[in-house]
Amino acid sequence: MGNKLGVAKIGTLGFQHVLAMYAGAVVVPLIVGPAIGMTQEQLAYLISIDLFTCGLASLFQVWGGKYFGVKLPILMGCAFQAVGPMIAIGNSPGPGQGITAIYGAIIAAGIVVMILAQFMHKIIKFFPPVVTGSVVVIIGTSLIGAAMGNIVGQPNKPGFASLTNLWLAGITLLSIVLMNRFFSGYMKSISVLLSLVIGTAVAWFMGLVDFAVVGKASWFHMVEPFRFGMPTFHLTAILSMVLVGIVSMIESTGVFFALSEVCEKKIDGNDIKRGLRAEGLAQVIGGIFQAFPYTTYSQNVGLVAMTGVKTRKVVVAACLIIMALGLLPKVAAITTIIPNPVLGGAMIPMFGMVMASGVRQLSRVNFQRVENMLIIAISVGLGLGVSIAPNVFAHIPEKFRLIMESGIVTGSLAAIILNLILNGLGDRDQKDMMDVIKEEHVPETVS
Repeated sequence: MGNKLGVAKIGTLGFQHVLAMYAGAVVVPLIVGPAIGMTQEQLAYLISIDLFTCGLASLFQVWGGKYFGVKLPILMGCAFQAVGPMIAIGNSPGPGQGITAIYGAIIAAGIVVMILAQFMHKIIKFFPPVVTGSVVVIIGTSLIGAAMGNIVGQPNKPGFASLTNLWLAGITLLSIVLMNRFFSGYMKSISVLLSLVIGTAVAWFMGLVDFAVVGKASWFHMVEPFRFGMPTFHLTAILSMVLVGIVSMIESTGVFFALSEVCEKKIDGNDIKRGLRAEGLAQVIGGIFQAFPYTTYSQNVGLVAMTGVKTRKVVVAACLIIMALGLLPKVAAITTIIPNPVLGGAMIPMFGMVMASGVRQLSRVNFQRVENMLIIAISVGLGLGVSIAPNVFAHIPEKFRLIMESGIVTGSLAAIILNLILNGLGDRDQKDMMDVIKEEHVPETVS
């Protein structure tokens, strides 16, 4: 079918892929940028460079080469699992924190992912569903505070905890619910993007939208590596992003299998390694251009299944469109006018879906075994507890405190260590992890 498509049809189908992933691509910088203290101008640039890097990273995955790329019609986007760790690194006091530490950690984690891709079949046994599910639940729940913070606003500032904020957040959230109830297919897949448009339109009628930043933005700019400073490398920040990278590797492996079924193309271990190497390379590129770590987007797999168009040319067209949008600052500036309560209303289901993804992974765990319940209970409890009260480790030696004061790192390490102590590597829950990954992703996406 791909060979019969003309340039116009390929471009149109590519633009459809862009719309399917656009909300996820721009919401991440909209969350992270303000949370680490970026100005509106810096945020507009962050969104632009994020779009450009999404397209560039996807080209490596789709077109590939001898050592990189799974060579399937895949688009890559910001890893949602990285939002919490990036905000934590950017805001935590002490050495190893701040924006330069974020990008140092992303680059280092990308290099680690490229190395680990060669040994994925050996590494994966340390991350059964009881571990990965617990880690994703910790990340998802730790993000809900950011969503509520956008809705309630800042103390001592106009509109703090106002009914207007609740009204806008409620409209946005209700829009997502209704679109998922009454629409299907493509319209359902872009429900978050449409809800942001609806919420912003309501806010505009209420006089709460300021277009000044759009007027100030230029029409064109070039991307600039290391725009926010040279990266710095610190162990605790790197460890956080490596854990995120490993979880993304496992999820991406499932997406590769799902898309291979949709495209009726068999893939083997070497294809998986090339795909995961490309994912690691995408993270390095994200760190150099100071955007985000990138991972495979599963919503585009559903779009391939829905349209039946399996040619890589369509996704290449999508990559070029995304990169072009990344060179147009006014496009990014339009995105920055979304009011915080509207963004917060959309964040709740999006971050909740991260948590739900962890719960789905945990559904494959044998809960009749007390050991598994204990792993989940302690790791999630520690992860959330440390996130709420990081000062619990205030008086331990600094080199340990810098690692342990991150709830995500503490909870994740607890899950890995407890699993080794209580389950070892020989339990039946640990076997055939590749088969588990295939079962978890393929039926749901292809159906």
